[in-house]
Amino acid sequence: MTRTGFVGALAAVAVALMSTAAAGPLLAQEDLPWNSGQTAPPPSQEPSEVERGGELPPVDDSVLPDDAMDDKPAPGIGIDPGEPQPQGPPAPLPDEAAIPAPSGAAHSPADRRDLPPPMAPATNELPPAGAPGAGQPTLNWQKSPTGAPPEASRVSPPAPLPPAGTAAAPVAPLPPVPTTPPPAAAELPPPAATSRPAGVPVAPVAAPPSSAAAVPPPADGRGTTGLTPPPATAPPAGLAPAPPAAGDAPASAATAVPAAAPPGPAAAPGVAPLPDTAAIIPLDKVEIKWRVENPFRFFGDAKDTNVHRATYLALSPEERQTPILSSERALATRHPEGWAATMFRKTCWNRARNEFVCADDGDYINPDKHAIVAELSGANDPAVNCIWRVSLRGEGVGPGRAEAVTKPCSEGLVVDVPYPDGAAIMVEIAGRPVAQADVKVRDLLIAGMGDSFASGEGNPDGPVRFSRERTAAYGGGGKDLLGYPARVGDWKAIGDKAFIEENARWLDQACHRSLYSFELRAALQLALEDPHRAVTYVGVACSGAEVTAGLFLRYKGNEWVPNPPLLSQISAIAQAQCGKTDAPAQDLPEAYHMQGAIKDLQGGLVLRKCAVEKARKVDLLLVSIGGNDIGFSRLLANAVLADQSLLKKLGGWFGEVEGQMEASRALDVVDQRYKSLNRALHNILHLPWEESDRVILTAYPPLALLGDGSATCPDGTAGMDILADFRLSQKRAKDGTWVADKLQRVMATSAKAYGWTFADAHRQAFVGRGICAGYTDNAFSIADDLRLPRFTNGKWVPYNPADYRPYAPRQRWFRTPNDAFMTGNFHVSGTMLQKALKLESLSWFQLLLASTYSGAFHPTAEGHAAIADSVTEKAREVLRKYKQESPDLTAEAKAAGTSRLPVP
Repeated sequence: MTRTGFVGALAAVAVALMSTAAAGPLLAQEDLPWNSGQTAPPPSQEPSEVERGGELPPVDDSVLPDDAMDDKPAPGIGIDPGEPQPQGPPAPLPDEAAIPAPSGAAHSPADRRDLPPPMAPATNELPPAGAPGAGQPTLNWQKSPTGAPPEASRVSPPAPLPPAGTAAAPVAPLPPVPTTPPPAAAELPPPAATSRPAGVPVAPVAAPPSSAAAVPPPADGRGTTGLTPPPATAPPAGLAPAPPAAGDAPASAATAVPAAAPPGPAAAPGVAPLPDTAAIIPLDKVEIKWRVENPFRFFGDAKDTNVHRATYLALSPEERQTPILSSERALATRHPEGWAATMFRKTCWNRARNEFVCADDGDYINPDKHAIVAELSGANDPAVNCIWRVSLRGEGVGPGRAEAVTKPCSEGLVVDVPYPDGAAIMVEIAGRPVAQADVKVRDLLIAGMGDSFASGEGNPDGPVRFSRERTAAYGGGGKDLLGYPARVGDWKAIGDKAFIEENARWLDQACHRSLYSFELRAALQLALEDPHRAVTYVGVACSGAEVTAGLFLRYKGNEWVPNPPLLSQISAIAQAQCGKTDAPAQDLPEAYHMQGAIKDLQGGLVLRKCAVEKARKVDLLLVSIGGNDIGFSRLLANAVLADQSLLKKLGGWFGEVEGQMEASRALDVVDQRYKSLNRALHNILHLPWEESDRVILTAYPPLALLGDGSATCPDGTAGMDILADFRLSQKRAKDGTWVADKLQRVMATSAKAYGWTFADAHRQAFVGRGICAGYTDNAFSIADDLRLPRFTNGKWVPYNPADYRPYAPRQRWFRTPNDAFMTGNFHVSGTMLQKALKLESLSWFQLLLASTYSGAFHPTAEGHAAIADSVTEKAREVLRKYKQESPDLTAEAKAAGTSRLPVP
């Protein structure tokens, strides 16, 4: 269940490749497994983070931390594949079936995404000198994203309102706004909020004066000017913003204002009077609904988030019981090549710099504002005008400072709301205040760490594509290695530069980290289901990682790239907590080896640590680790290699193929490693001891269980006919199941001892969906066919490889070696292969890499989604405990008799 079938064995390949590049002479550029124009950093420029067995790097202060090392309530599996990092844009994928463009906008086939048209650039013009509000910030009119009404306005820092009783300039009527048919149900954006639960107090809204202030639009008609600043700092009449909630209390829902408010003044000249507004719009039914414009901040483009939002909203009540799995299936149906291909290059992870930073180079970790979309429910008549009054809170915003916008009531507003202070929003119709909302976004920091099961191994963001006509041959050893699927492209030989440039693409190439990771999918779901919540996600999981080499010690990943990870995973999260400032290194030679029980951590341990007063608190920490620590990949290799295979004879060189006895001995030290990790999470990452349940440890799913939950996959080569050396042994598979069950019990016991949350509900969902689920004859679909396509007697059997869809829904939730070849297809340059193995006759060894280092024996995207549903359920419970949910959603969930949040 961790690493690929051989990956424990194949770890030596990655080590050999790294050693060859670092210690020996550099290969010719055309032979390197990355694109031209990149060179490997010389050893003298390697980062100073301590590596396993390396020298201590210099640190600023060689002083032990002040943290108490008391053992308070104090814990995975990963398979590694690998492949070089291509440079430049990925090869174009086939056109994807797009869902209808929202809001009636035409969809461009070139987009190949479910995205609305881009927003128009915001304007930021000031009124002419001497005009009312001159010198004050003004409103920016801007097209809102999917989900916002047309022509929603973006409010920048406000100008003061005039004092009560001041005569106001007339308001010119707005030009008519064209309307478009509503979007299809599957693409509807979420409403901004849900109804306020009974019992939530409402801040009073004072009635407006007899001469309510109005805002004249500028000459170009694009927006309104700032209001004339008042001589005093008293709050404006007609708007009494509710004070910020104390502490970390959640924002209250939008609330309706009683219709008994006094009527406003007569309409100004040029504005059509609305004497019968009450007859057109029942004012006592009007509410302000609002939502965060881009709640999953890791996606740099809000349109990418909206693709997932629209998919989530289109789910049926039954599908919402497992919303992530259901969404994955819906997305895969529309995007069989994978939805992540158009999104992974637009995230807030910079691969070149190995840090979390967005395209605007702002402070991703510590936002100072969030854009929210506000609209009215119960008042959607475009013939009626509404005045929106926004009072921002926070540093630099004086008391009573506000801004006003007059718009048709059918339109909404996009407002940049200060974080964490928020804003008060009020709406007037015909001079009468009809609704107000206390807008306060809750931003969660969710971090993910661990091994290949956490990274998303086996599910590249941009999978490999195959030619419809070409074939590939892997010669050597007298084997019949002809007629294999061949990649697209103009390559001449397997492993040449053009061939390597067509490798699979990953969010992080060295670690095989992708957007399909269950940790990322859980964080994304938590962002989507609460309209008042934003999520700042930090994922650092790496394929092949252990508690020692990976979490505590720097680990370069299992694919050699010019810019491998600079820090261990604990240090990387600590650095992220510090945002734009550096987290200093701390020399910790004796703190975490648990009295010699963990020899790898004795002496030379250096970790980054952000000062507690600067570190952002981690709200949830998702963890998958432990499988590599017991050498499960070597146990797996023992179960799938034929007894007399050459690969098994080379087993010692590959990484010591092991059996049940060796793996059982390793289980004895896993708890000590979890205990050491627990200590670091509290002392390095500042997780409060009394909030240990914010750590969610995730169980590994069963690899080979049949539908009855007890029998394992039978002897055979189903899904493994890519190489004759592969053959599953049922007896050895049972040994692996026995060890996996023991690891499961150790993980559950450790989680309970250290106060962590343990997510394991998904294990039952994997029963019957193991590595051998599918067909070896007459499959109902290509996705469920376990055979590898081969070109025989002038035709492809059983199907043309160009028709393979790696993310199509299927019965099995694990990648077989055949699946891995058809999805990741990892190869290295021929020259590097010869240098690493020093055996030219093993050119067929590329097949082994392509079928194992590409993610074999790892969950598919559906498998990751099922795990994410299990983790999300536990995460909701934790957030509910610490009152980090919107109270109205919690009330509705209780009323519905379910712990799941309803669709907003």
